[in-house]
Amino acid sequence: MSKRNVPILLFLALGLGVSCLTFGTMWLIDQFTQPSLSREKDISVNQSINNQLTLLGDTFSGYSTFRSQTFLEAVKKAGLNLRYEDEFDQAKRAERFNQGQSDLLVTTLDQFLKQQPQGKIVGLIDTTVGADAVVLNTKKYPNLKSMLALSQLVQQARNKGEQFTIVFAGDTPSEYLAQVLTTKFEEFKLSDFQIKRVADAADAWKVLQDSNQNVAVAVLWEPYVSQARQKGYTVVLSSKDLPGTIVDVIVASNRLIESQPEKISQLLEVYYRLIDTNVRNAEQLQAQIALDGKLSNADAGAVLQGIDFFTSVEADNWMTDGILEKRINSTAAVLVLVGKMNEVPQNPKELFTSEFIAKASENTQNLIKMVRIDNPQLADRFAGKGKAIAPMPNFNPNQIATAPNIGNLQQQGEVKFTTDSAQLTNQGKETLDKLSREIAEFNEQTIGVRVIGHTSRFGEADFNQDLSQKRAQTVANYLRDRGLKHKIVAVGKGSSQPLAGVHPEDKRNQRTEIRLVRVN
Repeated sequence: MSKRNVPILLFLALGLGVSCLTFGTMWLIDQFTQPSLSREKDISVNQSINNQLTLLGDTFSGYSTFRSQTFLEAVKKAGLNLRYEDEFDQAKRAERFNQGQSDLLVTTLDQFLKQQPQGKIVGLIDTTVGADAVVLNTKKYPNLKSMLALSQLVQQARNKGEQFTIVFAGDTPSEYLAQVLTTKFEEFKLSDFQIKRVADAADAWKVLQDSNQNVAVAVLWEPYVSQARQKGYTVVLSSKDLPGTIVDVIVASNRLIESQPEKISQLLEVYYRLIDTNVRNAEQLQAQIALDGKLSNADAGAVLQGIDFFTSVEADNWMTDGILEKRINSTAAVLVLVGKMNEVPQNPKELFTSEFIAKASENTQNLIKMVRIDNPQLADRFAGKGKAIAPMPNFNPNQIATAPNIGNLQQQGEVKFTTDSAQLTNQGKETLDKLSREIAEFNEQTIGVRVIGHTSRFGEADFNQDLSQKRAQTVANYLRDRGLKHKIVAVGKGSSQPLAGVHPEDKRNQRTEIRLVRVN
């Protein structure tokens, strides 16, 4: 199968089926979203040919709407003629776009920033919510169940002059997710691994299962993530744990924006109308995904669960409420840290525009008003609200203290206290301010925080134990005061866990770990 293929038409992680609508509401949606026949009559065949647009993408599930016959026919009825072409090489995709070989392209936000095509983001397609994940080779290395264990395994190999391999599909969200982790966790460094880039996640999954390969980590996407979990591999972190990290976007060329902006608006109207129409067709689309991707029904369902598609209203809100700007800054920061960009864009607002999505958003807003009378739940779905969110699990502190480890967050600066006290210094507060912003990126539904205080062995053991607990509690309270909703627990270890290779009485042992743990 080719890159990120398994076609999908919309954000049916919502799980809505035809049965959720009354007959009257179904009729209303169908009538509202039908292309205008009167406009179709006014457009000749020659005009349709002259209005041809070319869109570059690939066979990722989220882009299949643009490839579907239903969409292409609706585009023609709107007076346009769209040709979709595959270009799997992201650099070539941008190059062809810049050379005028296409008018639009679809890509991920990180690739948009990295390749810098000569255009602007005019629409948002989807975010992944578990479709992409980092998988540890627990089958071959039974103790490999966290990034902490991964770090130990890597060190053991280094002592023997050996190196483990990480495998993923190059220039895809898999590679970007690996880059995100190397910037966020102390124990995960891409430089520690021999990197094996493959064409597709199916290839990465095969390599991970090959007992002859020295692979410790693979980054996969669905349905291979679910298959790996079922076979006993450890899914240490996924895009569900980092919501909004992987975003797919629609980009229009500067040429098209300047010369024929109305075409962009028309295309987006048709696209988001189809998204609105398809909200209720979960079973039909799941069957189509299974057929197109040669998947079982269960695997097709796993794909659906791993992707959330934007409605026009939700995409418009991201563009106008500062969410996309923030996401651009976060993504660019990761790319700068891993050497894929020179600097974060000074004015991210110049990289996108909500101008062309406005009409599509207005259409959906009108639909929401009409549907809300009979089906308020569906109206919330159209608005990008009310997506199924599990209630926060009720964990007591002991459960958080013993929850499965993920890894320690990198600290840009030290969490410092005044001598022999639990009072934070100004520098300590600045470090925690940065860490609170990092923690906020993680899903509080799935990720908890364990704050672990350590001291050196200098002084009385009881005093050190008490001090480590108080310092950890101070840090936990400070993080909560920053507005974090995650479950946070403080654990004092005293001087019981000195750093490797450091004398127990050395002050370097006086440290605070901010560890993420699995709570759901």
